[in-house]
Amino acid sequence: MIQIAPDDPTRPDVHQLLSEHLADMFATSPAESVHALDHSALSHETITFWTAREDGVLLGCGALKELAAGHAEIKSMRTTTAARGRGVATRMLEHIVAEAGRRGYERVSLETGTEEYFAPARRLYARHGFTECPPFADYTLDPNSVFMELTLSPK
Repeated sequence: MIQIAPDDPTRPDVHQLLSEHLADMFATSPAESVHALDHSALSHETITFWTAREDGVLLGCGALKELAAGHAEIKSMRTTTAARGRGVATRMLEHIVAEAGRRGYERVSLETGTEEYFAPARRLYARHGFTECPPFADYTLDPNSVFMELTLSPK
């Protein structure tokens, strides 16, 4: 059974997954368009970081960063190569959105890439109600970035 729980982004297996994530981001996007966070940045107090595991084996990760009152950003969604196609990303996204709602956020935003590599991520987010939006927080218009948001119903 897949379990999602808070975790430490500096844990060795997580550190490796995040390193792979960053390497892929730099391989598919210009450096100035890479907004992924490394393990140390994901340890910041404004970020909650989760992993999905099955029998202790890492399957994926995701994070929620508080931007302002009522507004948060999804960061570092990643599934291990071995776990792709098993619904890990869907479960993680649903977990993060539910947690954002419990915390009283009115809006959840994210940034992802425009390249074909990111098409599955864009489809995942769209299936869960995210729509394209203008840049938010400190982001600026970038031909390599797609900005999306989801408005949450008050709880």
